[in-house]
Amino acid sequence: MISVASGKGGTGKTTVAVNLALSIEDAQLLDCDVEEPDAHIFLKPDIKEIKSVSSMIPLIEKGRCSFCRKCAEFCAYNALFVIGPHPEKGLKGDTILFPNLCHGCGGCVLVCPEGAIREGEKEIGRIIKGRCGEIDLVYGELAIGEPMPSLLIKAVKRELNGDKTVIIDAPPGVSCPVIHSVYGSNYCILVTEPTPFGLYDLKLAVGVMRELGIPFGVVVNRSGMGDRGVYDYCKDEG
Repeated sequence: MISVASGKGGTGKTTVAVNLALSIEDAQLLDCDVEEPDAHIFLKPDIKEIKSVSSMIPLIEKGRCSFCRKCAEFCAYNALFVIGPHPEKGLKGDTILFPNLCHGCGGCVLVCPEGAIREGEKEIGRIIKGRCGEIDLVYGELAIGEPMPSLLIKAVKRELNGDKTVIIDAPPGVSCPVIHSVYGSNYCILVTEPTPFGLYDLKLAVGVMRELGIPFGVVVNRSGMGDRGVYDYCKDEG
């Protein structure tokens, strides 16, 4: 599995990923840039399947809730907030869910001693599967307003075909979506450009790859423009 990433957007990452897939016999290309997928624009695949992707979201039966706060204490992302009852002030208590913070782990369902939380679903996006020549393309489209692409990225990667050479087009940057995209790669190609911004973001991306223990190399796109900073950095680090 080869991932193609870049610390900076607009470096030509997708161009490299698409052409790499075209150069390999019987490849599978996973476009994990689910917020702005664009590999299909280049490949124009025949669409074979479209399916929605949902995430677990807790449904709280407030009539059964004892306001013990165990769900809120368990949630590492502070998606649940419990207000205890204060009869002397006329307050009955409440358990509040912040759905945009929920990662759908289901832990709150397991720790609730009253059985007041059950699993619900919300649609977070969809997966589109198509084929262009010998390339199988899979890409995700995050639902409008959905704040967390990582859950959809994981769903895209579950479509991975281990019998093919898999190319992953990762989103730009060095945040959680990138880490979820490149994790498990045998090799990562970092695409950059010879500009001060390109160099700065390349250094961040290199740090991520080293932290994850993923072997990597660098492709300098738009070679010949800009300054020598990127080339000098690669020479020193190589």
